[in-house]
Amino acid sequence: MASRRAAPPDGGYGWVVVASAFFIMGLTAAVLKNFGLFFLDIQSHFGVLSSTASWVTSTTIATFHLGAPLASALTLRFSQRAVIVAGGLLSASGMLLASLDLGLPCLYLTMGVLQGTGISLAWIPASSMVSHYFAHWRPMAYAVASCGECVFAVAFSPFFQWLIERYGWQGALLVIGGLQLNLCVCGALMRPLEGVRGAAAAPRGAPASLCSLLRTPELLLYILFAVFAAAGFFVPPLFLVPFAHSLGMDRYRPASVLSAVALADLAGRLVCGWVANMKLVRSLQLLTVLVALLGVVLLLLPVGHGYWSVVVLASLYGFLFGCVAAIHVTSIVDIVELEGFDSALGLFMMFRSIGGFVGLPAAGWLVDETDDYSAAFYLSGLCLISSVLFVVLVDRLLQRRKAKEAAGRQDWVSGKEALPHKHFTWVTTGQTRSLTCPGSDQL
Repeated sequence: MASRRAAPPDGGYGWVVVASAFFIMGLTAAVLKNFGLFFLDIQSHFGVLSSTASWVTSTTIATFHLGAPLASALTLRFSQRAVIVAGGLLSASGMLLASLDLGLPCLYLTMGVLQGTGISLAWIPASSMVSHYFAHWRPMAYAVASCGECVFAVAFSPFFQWLIERYGWQGALLVIGGLQLNLCVCGALMRPLEGVRGAAAAPRGAPASLCSLLRTPELLLYILFAVFAAAGFFVPPLFLVPFAHSLGMDRYRPASVLSAVALADLAGRLVCGWVANMKLVRSLQLLTVLVALLGVVLLLLPVGHGYWSVVVLASLYGFLFGCVAAIHVTSIVDIVELEGFDSALGLFMMFRSIGGFVGLPAAGWLVDETDDYSAAFYLSGLCLISSVLFVVLVDRLLQRRKAKEAAGRQDWVSGKEALPHKHFTWVTTGQTRSLTCPGSDQL
């Protein structure tokens, strides 16, 4: 017999889970978003091209996504708490080893593979935990948790820049590794929700469930959206700082651009989470508009040639980025329901790694060929606009499926009402009672 799934409490200890996820997002995704501050130093230190240096971040992003199915499987086998603690140890180890400056190939392994795996093992269970603890308030709860990425990014941009100037990029990585040990503390606060592991044991026990998910056309199309979007999604954070330097900005001004992006990102997540919770429009409709606007803004961003014009356009990009980040993960629940969320999220992240792995080196190659950082933003914008088509198709298919299900239910009710009725009468203790049974002729 399948275990019953506990109803999401929609509050209570769930807010402790949200607070813990807030810090986890900050100590993982916010660190990754500020890798651009190290880009020029690493490129100069090893004397390599932009495309070669970009493989460090590309490897981190790809490993982060490829590790998602592993993180989901380990969560089902053990618990979110244990997996997040393991992720914290791996993330810290990756940065600590990267600080030893053992060569560029070692940087791909430490800052790339180890750090990416650690981020995956911490980020995936945290996202899953928030979704399991909330139902009605799920969009808002996830938006608040994901705001940790923005708040920490605001603080990390000037802090990392100061660390690099004071201790060099190697010393900065050492300090960051120490900070990421706090992921273990956050993981310890993740109390497993009673009933979730039991209800989720059947994916674990039947690999066929993953195959059934892959046969869902809506999920396949959503995965294609993820691949195209990821090819452009991670380009701007890496190339904004070099782009700002190419315009003549120096010292803390490029870092302040990242801080402005992070603040706008924070506002976008909260606003979009609130709007999504009001259910004024379908999540996928909202996602379609936001991704299209994000692509257009990225195409326009290179137009800015002064500090303030870059800040304004980058802030608009940050706001829309935050809006998309607030709902693109929770929208998976609309496609596969909560029961299939953990496995579907793992598949979604795994395939998204293709776009993340290819997008950054492609952007770096374009920069090397054109000697212009604008090319990276053009590629990013085009990839995001292309991805919108798949979201539109997913929304259409879901609405068609729901219409068929509604029609099927109506046919069942109509058929039940149309069955012949038979009247029974009997006597008990002097009272006459009657019962009319639909379809009783068939009994």
